[in-house]
Amino acid sequence: MSGGVDSAVAAARAVEAGHEVVGVHLALSRMPGTLRTGARGCCTIEDSMDAQRAANIIGIPYYVWDFSERFKLDVVDDFIAEYTAGRTPNPCMRCNERIKFAALLEKALDLGFDAVATGHYANIQTDADGNRELHRAADWAKDQSYVLGVLTSEQLAHSMFPLGATPSKAEVRAEAAARGFSVATKPDSHDICFIPDGDTRGWLAERVGAEQGVIRDRTGDVVGSHEGANAFTIGQRKGLNLGVPSADGRPRFVLEVKPASNEVVVGPREALDIAEVAGSKLSWAGLGPVDSGIIADAADPFDCFVQIRAHSEPVAAVARLVPRTGASEGQVELVIRPNVPLNGVAPGQTAVLYVGTRVLGQCTIDRTVSAVPVPA
Repeated sequence: MSGGVDSAVAAARAVEAGHEVVGVHLALSRMPGTLRTGARGCCTIEDSMDAQRAANIIGIPYYVWDFSERFKLDVVDDFIAEYTAGRTPNPCMRCNERIKFAALLEKALDLGFDAVATGHYANIQTDADGNRELHRAADWAKDQSYVLGVLTSEQLAHSMFPLGATPSKAEVRAEAAARGFSVATKPDSHDICFIPDGDTRGWLAERVGAEQGVIRDRTGDVVGSHEGANAFTIGQRKGLNLGVPSADGRPRFVLEVKPASNEVVVGPREALDIAEVAGSKLSWAGLGPVDSGIIADAADPFDCFVQIRAHSEPVAAVARLVPRTGASEGQVELVIRPNVPLNGVAPGQTAVLYVGTRVLGQCTIDRTVSAVPVPA
């Protein structure tokens, strides 16, 4: 129970469905002041109190479990390491993968519970053979299946999403108000919970340092300078210290971050169009494409939709598994070619594949191929 309206209503519905429910709030920092306060966060002292009030109204036991050390290692430290490597991580995805449906689920199963229920907007369906599948929520505007794309078949077997079939968030808020929950009108959480003031650049500079370097265009010419490459993200336009204007006078955007040489590469907006993405860290949300009957052989390409951000539109694509270059035998990477170019994709982001409403699986993007060749 995060302290928000969704998890409170999910807990109440689980009780009414006949389950024996225990409310658990995750303490993710031993210094709560380092996490966002008020309505902006999802794991503050205020949120814990909101969750307890909801649990009291529902009439269920309520506990706070300390996962602060695991959260620091698996989410915060990972976030720093990814940025240091010039990648753009998704901490909410890592939190779901390593905390809520790994550390939390492991502890729950060890204590004799059957499942973890959350307030995520997503559905679990069962195929004709009894295999569980992850699907989009009924309300696509609130659908959160993207951030759950990291779940495995084993984790889906012990997961419940009581809000998945709800037509709208407005209905959930109305239900919360009818139940007497004080969080009925509480705003949704957003932004990165462990960066108190939202200043990602400053937060990173304090932890990994910042060293002045150069900004180059796609041909390698120096066009400016920066105070630390770690602070830049793919697609960024603002905050570029460019001393040399572009030949056509058009604005330039960050195309690549090179931490090894402390360089940032910029170019025109159209160079952000990506014709291909690939990643070797991949997983299937249930049965993979061969076992699902989507393809007959692991090397066969298959049609799907790819989504690269939690709130972006899915794009029709063709995906295939190919041997990973330079890797041991049997290691593969997932290569995805969208039918129309994706925009502003960065290594470190997560590409989630859909077949219809079903989440097939995901990969962390290792590399991208621009749709616009580098000028000769």
